[in-house]
Amino acid sequence: MEGLAESSVRMLAKVVQVMPARLRRQVEALRAMTLPAGGDGPPRPGVDPGVLTTVALACRDGEHLRFSYTAADGRHTDRHVEPHRLVSLGRRWYLVAYDLTRHHWRSFRIDRLTAPHGTGFRFRPRDLPAADAAEFVRTSLGKVPRLYHVEALVDAPAAVVRERIGRWATVEELDAGHCRVRMTADSLDWPTMALGTLDADFRVLDPPELLEQIHNWGARFTRARA
Repeated sequence: MEGLAESSVRMLAKVVQVMPARLRRQVEALRAMTLPAGGDGPPRPGVDPGVLTTVALACRDGEHLRFSYTAADGRHTDRHVEPHRLVSLGRRWYLVAYDLTRHHWRSFRIDRLTAPHGTGFRFRPRDLPAADAAEFVRTSLGKVPRLYHVEALVDAPAAVVRERIGRWATVEELDAGHCRVRMTADSLDWPTMALGTLDADFRVLDPPELLEQIHNWGARFTRARA
């Protein structure tokens, strides 16, 4: 159950009919209020299933929601929102909601959200400023500055590279046997592993820190062989 991936939600849905009424209501709400946005990516910290179901029920019932939220810089705030949808993206869960204190739409990472509870007050749904909740989250994440912007040339066909890491990278075909790979990450571990899984030679163009990390990993692997 850790992380409650989209596949876990589908599996739970299959057994919903034999669940007690209370659990059945929670799972049905989670299934109905979750919008999968694709992408797996590296594993992320797990989330509390109780938090997910509480938020899903508030989304479904159109009920004001209060919770505590920890920002990326560690600041803690109390939030009062009109919940809209849950989005499953890249092994993380997000709540798309209208923030009643700041008066604008926001996406909240579920793993940073604690003690959610409904207030009992209902609301009339607002128009989301996006085609759907998944698009809203993708756009919001695109505005967050990333620490590393990775670019590499790979000696492999673009179709092969896309099949392996295309969900997490942009792959540009250069010719029949070569392509350019771009990705963003807040850690160099994932780009290093992604490039290593391609089973092809590659040349890192940016950033220089990635070259140093690959060198260190290579030396460590060589020592392990010895």
